[in-house]
Amino acid sequence: MANNEPGNGRDPWGRDGDGPNDLDQIVQEWQRRFGRILGGGGSAGSGSGGFGGYVLIVMLLIAWGLTGFYRVDEAERGVVQRFGAHVDTSEPGLRWHLPFPIETVDMVNIRQVNDYNFSTEMLTADEQYVYIDLVVQYRRTDPVLYSFEVEDPEVTLQDVTESALRGVVGTSSLELLIGERREEIPQRTMEELQETLLNYGEGTGLTVTSINLNVVDYPKSVQEAVDDTQKARNDRERFELEATTYANDIIPRARGAAQRVLQDAEAYRDRVIADAEGEAARFEALLVEYQKAPKVTRDRLYIDAIENVYSRSNKVLIDSDGSGNLLYLPIDQMLRQSGAGADGNSSRLSGNSLPPIDAASEGRAEEARTRRTRE
Repeated sequence: MANNEPGNGRDPWGRDGDGPNDLDQIVQEWQRRFGRILGGGGSAGSGSGGFGGYVLIVMLLIAWGLTGFYRVDEAERGVVQRFGAHVDTSEPGLRWHLPFPIETVDMVNIRQVNDYNFSTEMLTADEQYVYIDLVVQYRRTDPVLYSFEVEDPEVTLQDVTESALRGVVGTSSLELLIGERREEIPQRTMEELQETLLNYGEGTGLTVTSINLNVVDYPKSVQEAVDDTQKARNDRERFELEATTYANDIIPRARGAAQRVLQDAEAYRDRVIADAEGEAARFEALLVEYQKAPKVTRDRLYIDAIENVYSRSNKVLIDSDGSGNLLYLPIDQMLRQSGAGADGNSSRLSGNSLPPIDAASEGRAEEARTRRTRE
């Protein structure tokens, strides 16, 4: 026969005769035990049972009250809420609040710097795609606003970051964002982001401390075309630099040549003017002398003219000794030979070494003798 079958008389769980099975009896049994612990003796009267119940309630209240103690660290602030409404903000130290469910405390770290990564592709002012990756760092500076004003502050911060970044990128061209204004993107984004957070109702309790720009570049889908454009831009800059270098070299030289020609022309002009003035002054001086002694001045001018002419012409002396022999003296050749003799190659000139007189020379000499005879 099974243990739990009727008529067996045995309880398989061993509860036969072990104690009351009624709930009230169980409570009374526990009251008696607490009463004995607190000095109520071994009697189990109704008075001692009521006293033990009060003691149990007091002990439970004390334990419940102890759950209200909490500690706030130096970098934290405690936001105390009573039935969900803010009643106090706890400073660092050991604090106490009414235990749950009356009051609760949310700990907010106001000094910790948090960050999140944000990357996106967006259009620029010239309708070009640009890829931007940055890191936003922020702190929870106002624990009350952080806890109550915005349902999810971090998600709100990401949405506001995207809006601020689009405001910056959408007002600049792609070339400026990649080049000249690359360093302005974090600062301008941070200014617009912080202004938006402050104007978001009463605020979000978040303060952006910095924005670090990691990547700002063309999307990978257009990278090849962009590389070709950048190469063409670099070639243009190189050609412009070479042209500027050539211009800086040729222009000063041309200006120097022009200045030299001008100076030569001015010098020639001054020389011609000076020569003309000198000739005029000499003529005036001669005129004065001519007016004083016309014949003497005329003879002097003639002699000077003859001297000037003979000094620049070849000279040959011819003489006759009366016997029909002519003496031919080439002065120019004698001068040239004397000059050559200074180099060790000169030779003596004598009457026998003179060059022979040709027929033309004899004719001129005969004509000279005939003219002297007539005279």
